[in-house]
Amino acid sequence: MKIVLGLGNPGAVYAGTRHNIGFMVTDRLAAEAGVRFPEHPSREFLAWVAEVPGGGPILAKPATFMNRSGMTAARLAADREVEAENIIVVYDDVNLPYGRIRVRPQGSAGGHNGVRSLVEELGTDAFPRVRLGVQGAGRGDLDLADYVLSEFDREEGGRLDGFIDRGAGAVQAILTNGVAAAMNAFNRPPLDPEEKEIHPDR
Repeated sequence: MKIVLGLGNPGAVYAGTRHNIGFMVTDRLAAEAGVRFPEHPSREFLAWVAEVPGGGPILAKPATFMNRSGMTAARLAADREVEAENIIVVYDDVNLPYGRIRVRPQGSAGGHNGVRSLVEELGTDAFPRVRLGVQGAGRGDLDLADYVLSEFDREEGGRLDGFIDRGAGAVQAILTNGVAAAMNAFNRPPLDPEEKEIHPDR
């Protein structure tokens, strides 16, 4: 059994923000599988949880705020006896240009509070992740926290649906073919040679 954990913040005020693209991808996966998240989150798991029938994954969106996301992962993992290597985490990465995807089998939190919480609660960083680049050209001098809690600009919004589709495709590739195959399919260099990462890859 596998768990797909999309990271984000609960509440309508955060729904369209960069920090919530993990939720957006998880919602797309649920729609593609024909399942719905319940209206109210599970008190046991502190999350909205939907299970894909026929041996499919458990989809989850923490109902805690980002920096407590690991509580959901730990509770689900313990209840379903799922090892960390079978928890796929989907989240925003401000160190990647908008639209880029990086699949990794493990790694540090890289300054992401949600991932830091997972590492602390699971006791390991050895869980696969799909990192979704949200660093746009218009950040300027905005504080990091303010930036990730901002909505996508008009140009980015026009490409958002396709980006979400590709993010969902990366998760499906992990589920179907494994992390290595998904890395080969989605960790491609940018089409624009001038488009580079803000920091070296982790």
